[in-house]
Amino acid sequence: MDIAVLLYEGFDELDAVGPFEVFENAAGAGADFDTELVALDGPGLVTASHGMRVEAEAELPEPGEVDLLVVPGGGWTDRSEAGARAEYDRGAIPEAVSAHHDAGATVASVCTGGMLLSKAGVFDGRPAVTHAGALEDLRATDADVREERVVDDGDVLSAGGVTSGIDLALHIVEREAGADVAESVATTMEYTRQHDAYEPGAIAGAE
Repeated sequence: MDIAVLLYEGFDELDAVGPFEVFENAAGAGADFDTELVALDGPGLVTASHGMRVEAEAELPEPGEVDLLVVPGGGWTDRSEAGARAEYDRGAIPEAVSAHHDAGATVASVCTGGMLLSKAGVFDGRPAVTHAGALEDLRATDADVREERVVDDGDVLSAGGVTSGIDLALHIVEREAGADVAESVATTMEYTRQHDAYEPGAIAGAE
């Protein structure tokens, strides 16, 4: 599975790095995962919401070249000049999300990255969640707003605030590579999973 975690100026560090570490550990435990940190503008340093500078390894691949696209949040509720709200207004990331989803990719959001998926239209009529501080904003859209920690509707997944991205990633690992791999990763990371997930369209995990 080719996984792209999309970085942008003002993203929340843990929203992106948490899932990235889960997927990398899953690969080390035998999952067929190839995960990259990418950006729309190509490789280079990206400044996250708390000042950490993270290097995007590559430009976001063309639609059809990614199996899973993960979009972090950050900077929505405090209306930061950089972050998810700024990217929502700019529109380039929602357009990219829509194009990848139309090409067959599974798309997933962490925290207020869900607002970017909402603008992309992939939440329309479907269950979704975002950070608690943005749930009212999400309710103003066509999404079927849930309050579970993770929502799995098959080719569209979402998670609540910040640390829920780790549970989202472990959920994806279990779905795609099996419960043993997911539990191995959680043990390696000394992370106690929270199994609060809504799964109306879940795909069975790999054997």
